[in-house]
Amino acid sequence: MTDHDGEQPKRSETVLSLRGISKHFGAVSALNDIELDIHAGEVVALVGDNGAGKSTLVKILAGVHAPSAGTITFQGREVTLADPGAALSLGIATVFQDLALCENLDVVGNIFLGREASPYALDEVSMEIKAWTLLNELSARIPSVRETVASLSGGQRQTVAIARSLLLEPKLILLDEPTAALGVAQTAEVLDLIERVRDRGLGVVMISHNMEDVRAVADRIVVLRLGRNNGIFYPDASNHELVSAITGAQENAVSRRSARRNPKGPSVEGVQP
Repeated sequence: MTDHDGEQPKRSETVLSLRGISKHFGAVSALNDIELDIHAGEVVALVGDNGAGKSTLVKILAGVHAPSAGTITFQGREVTLADPGAALSLGIATVFQDLALCENLDVVGNIFLGREASPYALDEVSMEIKAWTLLNELSARIPSVRETVASLSGGQRQTVAIARSLLLEPKLILLDEPTAALGVAQTAEVLDLIERVRDRGLGVVMISHNMEDVRAVADRIVVLRLGRNNGIFYPDASNHELVSAITGAQENAVSRRSARRNPKGPSVEGVQP
């Protein structure tokens, strides 16, 4: 995997390292030999076309899928993420696209849902104070922690989901399409929230199809294509560079030139001219 030209941020502590991560579902190969490092206090955007392997990779980090091969090192120690609980206990929190919020519960209830082992749980006053503390640290625009989630906007719901993920003080947070289906104002609110999470010193991995959102908050942009690493870019990379890496346009151009030079041989795709 190649780092492309651009202004590169200074490296801090490495939170997560992936080496040779592959995942097979029967005969289908979803990921092949993935290499990735995530550092504290940075946002890494994971981009690629549908089927590139982004969601599979995040599910491996979240403990939903086990890798078929490769090693995961978290805070300097090789780990096995046997299930989502194991990932969370290590310090890896995930906010999936569906957010997993209960609309009939209020903000406090959602933040503490499934956190019965928390020292704040079942103490209504302490829970409310902690919920306000988390939301205030994120500069959240939520009028009351006693509002039901059903009454909140999309951006506010995303804020509640992220605040919930921070309750157990993780070192890494995974965000799956955090701005999908949001309006302009709500998207700006969530992007500001992501920057505040990074400023807390967390490593952030964000899946997104929106290049404007990626450029707004990402320190690095990692492209996956057909389950493989296809380049690391920085936010000042051109749209042409990013789109070419995502779609494989450069590879296809090389294949066409090769086919013209050797018209009797098979192309890269194995199709005879």
